[in-house]
Amino acid sequence: MSEDLSKTARKREAERLQLVGRTLTEMKPDVLATIQMSIELRQAVATHQRISSREGGRRQLQFIGKLMRKIDTEALEKQLADLEGQSNDARTFFHQLEQWRDRLVHQPDTMKDFIDQYPQVDRQQLRQVVVKAAASKPSNVEHASDAHKRALKLLFKFIRDSASE
Repeated sequence: MSEDLSKTARKREAERLQLVGRTLTEMKPDVLATIQMSIELRQAVATHQRISSREGGRRQLQFIGKLMRKIDTEALEKQLADLEGQSNDARTFFHQLEQWRDRLVHQPDTMKDFIDQYPQVDRQQLRQVVVKAAASKPSNVEHASDAHKRALKLLFKFIRDSASE
């Protein structure tokens, strides 16, 4: 942090870093394990998760914010944005998955293309969810049935999980 920042700007930055720290403390352990951060910060986050006292938690968050002022938080914030789907990469990936879902429902013969791109996919399960989504497709596009919406969500989730492996 630069010395020429006003006191208000420094305080705003400290609060912003504290919010990033709070986001880390609210994550599930398996998700938190995927984030790259310093050992000291990881220990501070783990300590916060064990604290039950409101005041103790507040003080620990301030400590986490202090630790974050000492490190370059840009990489950490990018990882969080990717997890939350807010980065450009995450949005692009999401749109690609939506396009795959639509192609598979409207042109089931594109399953081979999907399998070529993601060879680790469970082919039988892919076939089942595509057939289910295509079969529940209503004739009137404006009035999609609940069954079709559920089938599309299931297909999207399957595609996302397969592409993420």
